[in-house]
Amino acid sequence: MGSVDEVVEHKSQDAKQTKEASLMEEGSLSPSSPQQHTTIKSPKNTVLKSIKIVILSNKLNLLLPFGPLAILVHYMLDSKGWVFLLSLIGITPLAERLGYATEQLAFYTGPTVGGLLNATFGNVTELIISIFALKNGMIRVVQLTLLGSILSNMLLVLGCAFFCGGLVFYQKDQVFDKGFAVVNSGLLLMAVIGILFPAVLHYTHSEVHAGSSELALSRFSSCIMLIAYAAYLFFQLKSQSSSYSPVEEETNQKEETADEDEEPEISKWESIIWLSILTAWVSLLSGYLVDAIEGASVSWNIPIAFISVILLPIVGNAAEHAGAIMFAMKDKLDLSLGVAIGSSIQISMFAVPFCVVIGWMMGEQMDLNFQLFETAMLFITVIVVAFFLQEGTSNYFKGLMLILCYLIVAASFFVHEDPQQDGGI
Repeated sequence: MGSVDEVVEHKSQDAKQTKEASLMEEGSLSPSSPQQHTTIKSPKNTVLKSIKIVILSNKLNLLLPFGPLAILVHYMLDSKGWVFLLSLIGITPLAERLGYATEQLAFYTGPTVGGLLNATFGNVTELIISIFALKNGMIRVVQLTLLGSILSNMLLVLGCAFFCGGLVFYQKDQVFDKGFAVVNSGLLLMAVIGILFPAVLHYTHSEVHAGSSELALSRFSSCIMLIAYAAYLFFQLKSQSSSYSPVEEETNQKEETADEDEEPEISKWESIIWLSILTAWVSLLSGYLVDAIEGASVSWNIPIAFISVILLPIVGNAAEHAGAIMFAMKDKLDLSLGVAIGSSIQISMFAVPFCVVIGWMMGEQMDLNFQLFETAMLFITVIVVAFFLQEGTSNYFKGLMLILCYLIVAASFFVHEDPQQDGGI
């Protein structure tokens, strides 16, 4: 009986740790939960030490000078291609530092506030770029950029994680929480429903009021999707709070004590100040980036669809890509799923409908009709990923298949001509 109880207890602990890890990466659970009843010691850093921790401690920040260089090129050379490229490179370290500052601030907040912070700032780069594009009336750039983030996370990020993790642990199949993956797949399918029906309504010419029913349906569906995402967060944080409570340490888990006792490196107000500074800097660069998209497309002879769907998401999610691969190589596949699938859910169930609502407030006719080609691409991608996740195991072959699927998607958008580009974006 004793051995049976130990097995049951061990499985229960694994399930709880799995869900908690996925939630933390997805942004639904903050790193410091009040359920731990631990006192967070706020470090007292000088201004120079704070700058050293945030700016000088990461090698990726060597790319920061590319941001000011982009602004300089904009006013001195007026070369749209170079401005776009330099802005794109300059935003990459800012996106990673935004995630770092959010994690630091989450130490001082409860799980609900921390979850909302992570949900908001986890994809703040895409949101800021989308809002600037909406302000300029570039609705297709908004749609394609958000679509590209979803496709990139589901195929490229998850594929690289599966592939690299499978190479490190090639003698076995890596295992993740199948139940949690199925729930996430269901949410992605709900997002597909919200995006699919306006496109079907448009292409079947079955609108009750031509030209307005499609937009009205998109705005209604967006509100429903935001409510569903809020309910999803509430369900995880409140209704299932007991499932995510930390588990007491066992003797064979002492090596993980350092990770669980992690303390913040900067204070609460430092985190807030850095979040404000980084967000303002991303906003500034995003303005130059969006203004240069059309010029870069012409000078490089690359379709705007390819730039929006492939280039922008890869750079915006570069830090998440690296994190997912590192977790998989440490056999922490649930963390990788939290990064890849969790971010896809945030984009599809929060960022996309949020942009529709913001466009509504701006007077822009932003809708959920992503056009037939793009909608079909999203639908097939979600189905493929759902099939790969249903077994709860992964290996390098599955990862390779996802990466190859992404290459097909990228090639498709490279030769795809957006029918709306002729009449403006």
